[in-house]
Amino acid sequence: MHHAGDVLQSATSSLIDLNRCGVPLMEIVGEPDLRTPEAAREYLVRLRQILTYIGVNDGNLEKGSFRCDANISLRPRGARELGVKVEVKNMNSFRAVQRALESEIERQTDVLDAGGALLQETRGWVEAQGRTISQRSKEQAHDYRYFPEPDLPPLRLDAAFVERVRAQLPELPEARAHRFQEQYGLTVYDAAVLTDTRDDADTYEALVVAGVPAKLAANWQSGDVAALANEHRMALRHSGLGVDGLASLLRLVDAGTINGPTAKELLAELYVAGGNPEALVRDRGLAQVSDTTELTALVDAAIAANPAAAADFRAGKQQALGQLMRAVKDATGGKADMPLVNRLLRDRLLEQ
Repeated sequence: MHHAGDVLQSATSSLIDLNRCGVPLMEIVGEPDLRTPEAAREYLVRLRQILTYIGVNDGNLEKGSFRCDANISLRPRGARELGVKVEVKNMNSFRAVQRALESEIERQTDVLDAGGALLQETRGWVEAQGRTISQRSKEQAHDYRYFPEPDLPPLRLDAAFVERVRAQLPELPEARAHRFQEQYGLTVYDAAVLTDTRDDADTYEALVVAGVPAKLAANWQSGDVAALANEHRMALRHSGLGVDGLASLLRLVDAGTINGPTAKELLAELYVAGGNPEALVRDRGLAQVSDTTELTALVDAAIAANPAAAADFRAGKQQALGQLMRAVKDATGGKADMPLVNRLLRDRLLEQ
C-alpha cells in the first residue's frame, strides 16, 4: 500500500504560557495543506521571517521564542479522508522538524503496510536516536482538556479593523526581494540574501541611497561585511563603522580612490573600532596609484627584472603574468590599480 504524507502544521511563536508567566502566547495553526517534510520546514522558515519582519517576534529558537508542534497523518494515495493524526513535539530546530516528520512517515508507513492501526497520540522527537517515542495517547477531544478562559471574553475583529492593520504592515520579504530585482537589477539569489532579514534589507537600501552603486553594495554587504558581522556577532548598524561609514568606504572604491585589497583592510580595521575612511586614506597615503605614466615605468621595471616570466607569457603561458603583476603591486606597497596594471603589462609585453 502506498501512502502520501499529509502534514498538519501547527507553529507557535512562543512556548511561554500567558497564565504562568504573563508573557503572551501567539499560536498559529495551519490547515492540512503541507505534503512533505521539506515543505513543512520551508513553511516554518518563511513564517519566522514574516513574524520578525513585522516585529512581533524575535525568532530566537534557542530561547524558545519560536517553537513548533507538528501534526502528521498518512492516507492511501487518492483517498480523500485524512488518516489518524499524530502530534510530534520536542523539536528545537527547522532541521529537527524535517527529520522528525521523515522518521514519523517511515514509522507510520511500516505500521500501515503491516496491516496495523495507528493511534491518535502525542510523540516526542529524540534527536540522539533519530526517532519519535510515544508520550501519551489522545483518543477524544476531552483528553486535550480544552476549556474556555473565563477572564478572556471572545475577541471579534471586524473587516475594517483588519484592513487598517494590513495597511500598516511593512513591505514583506518576498515582495521586497522582487522589487530589489526590478529596481536594482539584482539576481534572484542576491535579492533573497539581502532581504533575509528586515535589517539586511534596510541596510542595503540605505547604502544605495547614500550613493553606493547597487551591485557594489550587494557584493560587499553579502560578502566581506556579512563575514565580519558573523565573526564579531555584531550587525553593521551596531558596529563602529555603521552604515554611513561603510557607504563612505565604498564610495572611495567606486571612485577608484582605493583598490579592493586596501578597502578590505580598512573594513576589517574599522568594523569594530570605527573611524573616518576618507581621513584614514588621506592621512596614511593609501590612495590608489592610477597614474598611467608612473605605472608604465613600474611595468617596464618589472619586465626587465623578470625576463623569464616575460618570455613565458609571450610563449603563451598566461599564468606568468601573475609574477609580473605582483612585482608592480609590491613596488607600490599594494596600492596599484591592478586592472590598469594588467592592461599595461599585456600591452607592453605584446608590443615587444
